[in-house]
Amino acid sequence: MEKLDQGNKPASSLGVERPYSEPGIYLGTSSFTASGWEGNFYPAGMKPREFLSYYATQFSTVEVDSTFYGTPSASTVTGWYEKTPADFPFAVKIPQIITHEKVLLDCEAETDEFVTRMELLREKLGPMLLQFPHFDQYAFNSIAEFLPRLRFFLKRVQGMSSCRFAVEIRNKSWLDARFADVLREYNTALVLNDTSFVPRPWERKEQFDLVTADFSYVRWLGDRKGIEKQTKTWDKPIIDRQDDLRRWVELLRRLVSDKRIRRILAFANNHYAGHGPSTVKLFWDLWTKNK
Repeated sequence: MEKLDQGNKPASSLGVERPYSEPGIYLGTSSFTASGWEGNFYPAGMKPREFLSYYATQFSTVEVDSTFYGTPSASTVTGWYEKTPADFPFAVKIPQIITHEKVLLDCEAETDEFVTRMELLREKLGPMLLQFPHFDQYAFNSIAEFLPRLRFFLKRVQGMSSCRFAVEIRNKSWLDARFADVLREYNTALVLNDTSFVPRPWERKEQFDLVTADFSYVRWLGDRKGIEKQTKTWDKPIIDRQDDLRRWVELLRRLVSDKRIRRILAFANNHYAGHGPSTVKLFWDLWTKNK
């Protein structure tokens, strides 16, 4: 708790030395609260309003999951800004009404409201994540039908804001060079996943250039349905991910050395191994061990 004691200075004006951080690599978790973290990741007795400030002393970024369910209030976003140090980027999920319900059509009002609200984060606003569901043939016969809609959306939002965007798709047959070329055209990151619904980058039959923007966005998601058969309390790792994370260390080392990339953001979900913070620590241990 000593790191939180910075006199009368607001957290938003401070820099923090974190245990799992180095220039260009931003590591964090998907959300900063979960069942099982109290008394485990967060010190026993800590009040929920103090969670984010403490979290930001350990990790250098967070992926906000709650925005997927709707645009938060201005006071909530301002609170995030005030509770975190100056060098702490927030990645935020774009609301599901845009990605799942309207699927980028006739969503200008919702998009404008969300982008404007997130801009309250000012210099701490990181990438906005377009997390799409798996689309069946009744939604789109092929990626050729989806790409014009994505192009229109990206062109519009980039014309109204300096925000960065990342795109996650769950139709594995859509992950090809053509899709990557469209993202590259708009400096939008292709999300690199470790999950049950698409192959990991090194497992794809068609290998193509993974760099589509001046940053990379990684999500360690795991098999949600599979792990929830074992637990729904996220207090400890229950799946050994050491070999998987070694492969990610290899991949991220290549990306770090790529001069097109200015920074990498990587987020661990509780469903990956059972405890998001422990996944970050394991990755960091492997990362620093192999230097």
